[in-house]
Amino acid sequence: MTAPSGPAGRPRIGLSTSSVYPESTAHAFSYAANLGYEAVEVMVGIDALSQQVGAVKELADHHGVPISAIHAPTLLFTQRVWGLEPWGKLERSAEMAAEVGAEVVVVHPPFRWQKEYARDFVNGIAALEESSGIAFAVENMYPWRASSRRHLEMYLPGWDPSEEPYANTVIDLSHAAIANADPVAMAQRLGPRLRHVHLTDGTDSAKDEHLVPGRGDIGAADFLRHLARVGFAGEVVLEINTRRCTTREEREADLLESLEFAIEHLSAVPAGPTADAP
Repeated sequence: MTAPSGPAGRPRIGLSTSSVYPESTAHAFSYAANLGYEAVEVMVGIDALSQQVGAVKELADHHGVPISAIHAPTLLFTQRVWGLEPWGKLERSAEMAAEVGAEVVVVHPPFRWQKEYARDFVNGIAALEESSGIAFAVENMYPWRASSRRHLEMYLPGWDPSEEPYANTVIDLSHAAIANADPVAMAQRLGPRLRHVHLTDGTDSAKDEHLVPGRGDIGAADFLRHLARVGFAGEVVLEINTRRCTTREEREADLLESLEFAIEHLSAVPAGPTADAP
């Protein structure tokens, strides 16, 4: 499965609706259309509208911006969205994706306390992909930091998707920063199983910062250039935190800076042969 590409064959660049929180899903589509984003990823649960298939489809049609992915409500603060049964959430996410023309559902791995869900998660994801025809891309997470020396493993079967046989995966750069994980090395381990990217940034912090790319130290520019060199054929979606923006103009400036960063580094053309593995 190959995602639609942007100009000159580079990956299509989308905007996650979570990037405009506390503004709404409707505002996210408006920002995307006005600033020149090429797609939108819908985070189910940010507001009530995000849970309504018809309303989301109308927004995409109205603004002329396609939907690249549905982010299933599997975050800690969306545990009650679409009920408490996790497999039911994923089935509804696949149904929404099919209705709105998205090829990908982004999903987090189970929390450790979701033992029954976690027990057959890897096989269950594969079965959902087979039955739905939708790619369920499992996102990298991170150990939770209880202190500078003590980390808590909060996910089953684990936070690093490269250690499991998922057919489709996501690399989130903010999560990689918390885990002190090299995103280029993770991408090399995943190879063609890397289907989707959450472009953001972070530092060596216990907080999931989701900074504007280029403002952290995880190496966002190098990561994008790696994707360009190996011909990454998936989607790149900006997922940043703009909650501290006090005006629409500030939020718009952060979203535009992020888009320009992505275009610049994804459009990089290699000078010659590279040793990078896909």
